[in-house]
Amino acid sequence: MFTRGRDLVAVVLVAAVVGFLLVLAGYSSLPPLPRLAGLVPALLGVGEAVVGHGFRARIQDSADRRPDGTPIGAPGPSRRPVPPLTAARALMAAKATSLAGSALLGLWVGLLAYVWPRSAQVLAAAADTPSALIGVAGALVMVGGGLYLEHCLRAPDAGRSGR
Repeated sequence: MFTRGRDLVAVVLVAAVVGFLLVLAGYSSLPPLPRLAGLVPALLGVGEAVVGHGFRARIQDSADRRPDGTPIGAPGPSRRPVPPLTAARALMAAKATSLAGSALLGLWVGLLAYVWPRSAQVLAAAADTPSALIGVAGALVMVGGGLYLEHCLRAPDAGRSGR
C-alpha cells in the first residue's frame, strides 16, 4: 500500500503541536540552533530521489522486454531488472522516509510557529527563525524524495488499472 497524503498531514499536524508545546515549555534552555541543521534531511531526500530515478529506469527497461528477455521495441542498453526483495526494501525505506520527514516537518513548523512571532522582540528567536525555515525546506525535500522513490517503484501497469 502506498503512502496516503492524509497520513502525512496527520503526522505533520501532531508533530507540529508537540513541537510547539515542547518549545513553549523549554525554549529558554535550548542552545542556539545550527543554521544548516535542516540540510541533512534534504540530502537524504535528494539521495532517495536519485536512487528512485535509477530504479525507475530499470523497471521501465524490464517492462519493455518480453518474458524471454528480448526487447519489444528498438534495441537499447539492457539493465538488470530490480529484484523483488530489493524493490520491497526500497519501498519500505521510501515510506519510512516520507513519514519521518513529515514528523520532522511538523517539529520544524512547531518551532517556527513559536519563534517567528517573537523574532522582532527576542534576539534568540530572530536568530533561530532562518534555521527553522531551512529546517522546514529540508524536511519538505525529505518527504518529496521519499514519495518520489515510492512513485518510481510502482509497476508500469499500476497507473492504468484504475486503482
